[in-house]
Amino acid sequence: MSESLNAELVKDFVYHAHADLEKIKELLEKDPGLLNASWNWGNGDWETALGAAAHMGKRDIALFLLEKGARIDIFAAAMLGKLEIVKAIIEDDPEKIHIGPHTIPLIAHAKAGGEESLQVVRFLETFQR
Repeated sequence: MSESLNAELVKDFVYHAHADLEKIKELLEKDPGLLNASWNWGNGDWETALGAAAHMGKRDIALFLLEKGARIDIFAAAMLGKLEIVKAIIEDDPEKIHIGPHTIPLIAHAKAGGEESLQVVRFLETFQR
């Protein structure tokens, strides 16, 4: 049986993943179990550190977390410009285009990625016509 994570540490980790790479490194060093932990901001709005980095367009944080073994999702894939992953998921279930943490749509995640995710933005725009 594994030990539970400290709830406040999980909350801090997800919170800082919105903008602070150095703090993320520090917290992950303190407890590697945080890597795929998620925090419920309320009403079932669960978020991981990778998810936080994805909607903020924090490529450096997202890449660091993925390098450490975080599980990629469609939102991080969109922000990072991983078109083939996004296409595969949307082609399997087109309704995924409408969902997003904090009610942020998938296309906003792609736009947060800037130039590197422009192909994903263009792909997602074809569903909005």
